[in-house]
Amino acid sequence: MSVALAEHTGPWTPDDVEALPDSGDHARYEVVEGGVLVVSPAPGVAHQRASYWLHQALAQAAARAGADAEVLEAVNVALPGNKLLVADVVVVTADAIDETTTRIPSEAVLAVVEVVSPSTISIDRAIKPAMYAEAAIPVYWRVELQDTPRIVVSTLTRGRYVTRSTLTAGTLARITKPFPVEIDPAQLTRRVS
Repeated sequence: MSVALAEHTGPWTPDDVEALPDSGDHARYEVVEGGVLVVSPAPGVAHQRASYWLHQALAQAAARAGADAEVLEAVNVALPGNKLLVADVVVVTADAIDETTTRIPSEAVLAVVEVVSPSTISIDRAIKPAMYAEAAIPVYWRVELQDTPRIVVSTLTRGRYVTRSTLTAGTLARITKPFPVEIDPAQLTRRVS
């Protein structure tokens, strides 16, 4: 454990996280309710492949739709209440960010995608969706890679996410929000050449 982590006292803030020295292990540091710091190990290969392909599919779909949006991977999303999450893939309004942005404000996020890893199952299925819904992010996709790859597509309705569709591997399906994109979850784990 780094000295900075061991010596920290009191609740964590996004500023505290950004002030941590780079440990070189690619762990993800997030601040949840009450200033609690959550540290997750670096994602595995399947997770990273899925993030890459989702980024590609969403970026191409945004360009086709003429959306004034940018698609980014593994970025800090600042949530109300001094909370900070590292989203696997986000779609953000283009005018809300520039080269100096270190945290994306939740109000600029059009959609967020989390890829479930063995170490983040509970966080990605329960904690993060609740936090994103509280921040009024309109679209949440959860990507499940265990067993048969699938994408659970949810939209915000009355302050909570409601599942609109579940895409299963082997079927090319169309998702309409944040803009139209066609995707087959089976393609998410293929090798990146």
